[in-house]
Amino acid sequence: MNIFELTASLGLTQEDVEPRGWLVGKFAEGLATRLSSRPSGRYIGVTAINPTPFGEGKTVVTIGLAMGLCKLGKKAICTLREPSLAPVFGIKGGGAGGGQSTLVPLNDINLHFTGDLHAVASANNLLAALIDNHVSRKRDPQVDPSTISWRRCVDMCDKGLSQIISGLGGHPQATLRETGFDLTAASEAMAILALAENMQDLRKRIGSILVGSTAQGDPVRVEDLGAAGAMTALLKDALRPNLAQTCEGTPAIVHAGPFANIAHGNSSILGDRIALRLADYVVTESGFGSDLGAEKLIHIKCRDRQFAPEVEVIVCTVRAIKYHSGRFDVRPGKPLPPALLCEDLDALREGVVNLEAHLAIVRSFGIPAIVAINRHPSDTDAEIALLRQVAIERGATQVAVTLAFAQGGEGSRELAEAVVHACETPGTATPLYPLSASVEEKLDTVARRVYGADGIELSPLADRQLKRFTQMGYGELPICFAKTQYSLSHDPKRLGRPSGFHVPIQEARIAAGAGFVYVLAGDIMTMPGLPSQPAALRIDIDSEGTILGM
Repeated sequence: MNIFELTASLGLTQEDVEPRGWLVGKFAEGLATRLSSRPSGRYIGVTAINPTPFGEGKTVVTIGLAMGLCKLGKKAICTLREPSLAPVFGIKGGGAGGGQSTLVPLNDINLHFTGDLHAVASANNLLAALIDNHVSRKRDPQVDPSTISWRRCVDMCDKGLSQIISGLGGHPQATLRETGFDLTAASEAMAILALAENMQDLRKRIGSILVGSTAQGDPVRVEDLGAAGAMTALLKDALRPNLAQTCEGTPAIVHAGPFANIAHGNSSILGDRIALRLADYVVTESGFGSDLGAEKLIHIKCRDRQFAPEVEVIVCTVRAIKYHSGRFDVRPGKPLPPALLCEDLDALREGVVNLEAHLAIVRSFGIPAIVAINRHPSDTDAEIALLRQVAIERGATQVAVTLAFAQGGEGSRELAEAVVHACETPGTATPLYPLSASVEEKLDTVARRVYGADGIELSPLADRQLKRFTQMGYGELPICFAKTQYSLSHDPKRLGRPSGFHVPIQEARIAAGAGFVYVLAGDIMTMPGLPSQPAALRIDIDSEGTILGM
């Protein structure tokens, strides 16, 4: 349906949504506040086990679940992050669903959409330019160049920009220093966009960004440089959530795109606030597994926001469970080994420990967990039956098979019915640590209770950085681990349910505007490279202008 019909289906007027083409619109500024007197819908989280490098269809299941709820006569909306061009052109390809469970307009959402990611990159890089100009002209407060923590960003895997030397042109262009680029989706500017409550909160958060310190050790923030206003101006339209739809016409709010293996990995608070006042059920997707996106949903996004997930859906596939047995050689950018696609009940029994761990994580937050088996054509009936059985034995409230990719909403009925049933006795999401705990205690709690580690190991650098953040008054912020998505641990090679390890923390950074301390565990990269066969090589355009291979 066109954007005007979609707007009307939500009970909104044309003044509430600004069209951005025939199928997409942006909500008017302040709409979340104007809708606040309406009753709130049920909030359903969708997470997953640790995926294979190809992903396990969590976005497909999220979209399908919303459509399945509509098939049951419920009013449902899904809220998702905006796809980054890094995975679109990298390993995974498009991030707007697939098969009969997609967002519309698919290619537009996968590419430039409404320009939000470009606005984030522009604001981020404006600040980088203003910092260099401020330093080179020796303006007050004078920033020690060696303390500058702000990096540039680009929404593309470009390993050549990960570590660079800038300022080679000499005075007055910029001071010579080492710096680098992060992915736009990994930037603090993106994290702030997703967490801001309104325009005033956005500007306050931007002004609070810590960019470095003086030679005397005093912190220097964006507000001190006079840059907060210009950055906010660039993000003014990007702050307004985007209204799109699924291929079956179910409303979808697609807004912000912070990565879950680096940032907090959830779509915007503003988008969810609007959705909760417009629907009976809001299905929101968190990035990667419960050890990343779902943990950060509760500890960062939903802490003190007056809403939290009542039920969590854990997406898994037969092939991913078998992969966690450690019997198969799966490599990014290469086809799955044929043996992984053949029936193997022994591998399934061995690999189910990963699902068991994720069920334990969700239950530790006090939330009922539904296992959604995203069925593939290669799955056998015996494998599905065994996975159903062991999921219940390991703590799932319910188990449902979803055929969203092949059948859309109709193939998601069983999962939708399970969600409605689980909402009759919802849980109350409870954080695992108080903000009053020390940063080290919070890190240790997540490492032990979420990852199953024996604790943390701080490098001398990380130890110094965390002590300094506490001295600066940031000790009561929530924490955000940046780590691999492929394992519960810091090491992507540790499959299943690892034990007997400590999480090594190499470096700590402060995202003062976003409101969390984040640490880099293991060999996590904020600017990854491309695989041997990038998805970009499959994309083309035909003589009629149709994009192919997305």
